[in-house]
Amino acid sequence: MSARPRVVVVGSGFAGFFAARTLERLIPAGAADLTIVSATDHLCYSPLLPEVAAGRLDPRRIAIPLHSALRRARIVQGLVESVDTTKRTIDVACDLADPLVLPWDRLAMTVGSVTRRLPTPGMEDHALGLKTLVQAVYIRDHVLRQMEIADATTDLGERRARLTFVVVGAGYAGTETAAQLQVMTNAQLDRFPRLRTEDVTWLLVDVAPAVLPELGPRLGEFALDQIRARGMQVRLSTSVTEVASDHVTLSDGETIPCHTVLWTAGVTPPPLVGTLGDTVERGRLVVDAQLRVPGEADVWAAGDSASAPDPYDKQHRAYPPTAQHAQRMGVVLGHNIAASLGYGQPIEYRHHDLGLVADLGRRSAVARPLGIPLTGLPAKVVAKAYHLYAVPSMANRARIAADWALNLVSRPVPAQLGLVQPGQARFASAEHTGAH
Repeated sequence: MSARPRVVVVGSGFAGFFAARTLERLIPAGAADLTIVSATDHLCYSPLLPEVAAGRLDPRRIAIPLHSALRRARIVQGLVESVDTTKRTIDVACDLADPLVLPWDRLAMTVGSVTRRLPTPGMEDHALGLKTLVQAVYIRDHVLRQMEIADATTDLGERRARLTFVVVGAGYAGTETAAQLQVMTNAQLDRFPRLRTEDVTWLLVDVAPAVLPELGPRLGEFALDQIRARGMQVRLSTSVTEVASDHVTLSDGETIPCHTVLWTAGVTPPPLVGTLGDTVERGRLVVDAQLRVPGEADVWAAGDSASAPDPYDKQHRAYPPTAQHAQRMGVVLGHNIAASLGYGQPIEYRHHDLGLVADLGRRSAVARPLGIPLTGLPAKVVAKAYHLYAVPSMANRARIAADWALNLVSRPVPAQLGLVQPGQARFASAEHTGAH
């Protein structure tokens, strides 16, 4: 057993990745043992998942390998089953005969989020999420498969049901996903001689009264006009009350024949988070300005799993669960854990929102960098530049840029790879909701 302090980071999302990288930079070699526990061996740059689902990016482009990016940390690939804050241990299931027991002196909970699942009948069995690379790869194959089936059948009703795609959630993830995949299906129609444009239906549904509320009404209305001009149907102030294998039912009573439902209606922390800390707010651990968990000695939390106070919010709300905040929280968390070990001084998390970007496919996008509203091609350039800047790996940036350049002169290859089986893409399996 090492006599050095043991620092364990749970999760390899934006918060966990940048916390570990900051700790490697601030803590001298040999001064502490750093371990990162993750369900995967990579950081997934999730803002580009819609482009993977649409076939515009190879999945590996947005996977940053932990073993390459973190030089001194021990990487343990597994699922955390439990955390004991009294004994200061965590139990990790990693395909060994018995769970791996990891002791810790400092613990960072950065477990991210999973798709928020509502008690809607049939959702678990028939809807698909888009939180992981596994789901993105499967969605692309599934959509192409529906086009193949539609091209093969002579039944017009069956053809249109196969070519009806329902996306639940008109926020950032849902609107981008629907827009990008609609562009993909339309681009492939000429390769299926029996299919017509009027046979394809993309339907975006949300209980909210607007799309992209994160970007404000002006940009939301622009995005709505853009996707409707392409033929996408949008139902606002509407919810899905049932999901079946061959139809969905809406809150207004309408039943729509379809075989594809993509569920992007919000996120929530995984169940593990609710077992820690004295206060949980909407599933997130309430932390102080230094990202400490009150009542738990030497435990910090950041990212989507943490509810941190926003001093700039007039309504005293917590920071929203976005990749932008998760990345910067991870850096602050790393600083504060290092300070607790005698390296530097603790700091508080304070961050002004730099704005969001949403790529709507083709030359269309909306963006609000530093509060400046942009649409069309200028927004597209800002969106692409921001993502290239934010990806924390030069090799991945180069490959993403190469794919984008190739897309300007060639359509993505419309091939089903069959690498992911249907059961692997379901929520519980793909998002590891039984444990982290």
